[in-house]
Amino acid sequence: MGANLKRLAMKNITHYLGLVFKLLVFLLVLGFALKNSHTTVFYSYLDYEWHAPLIVMLALAFVLGALTAVFALLPTLFRLRRENARKAPPIEADTTLQTDMPTV
Repeated sequence: MGANLKRLAMKNITHYLGLVFKLLVFLLVLGFALKNSHTTVFYSYLDYEWHAPLIVMLALAFVLGALTAVFALLPTLFRLRRENARKAPPIEADTTLQTDMPTV
């Protein structure tokens, strides 16, 4: 009984530590956004200009980079899934222990 309480308490502690960590990261990003709220200009082809806060530009660059990474990994993911589907299902091992000794 004591081990279960200890495990539950540790689970609660790690849950709350995770929430505190997420809050700290959020506050760090929020502070960064507030410090970099001045307008930046993005120059593109055909004399196109886009004016936006620096944090928006950085967030967009991050999201585009993450999407590029996901799309780059998609062929490998599909190949691995296809290979896994082709494999034969594992033979289930017999869980009964076969011995010559009589059971008591």
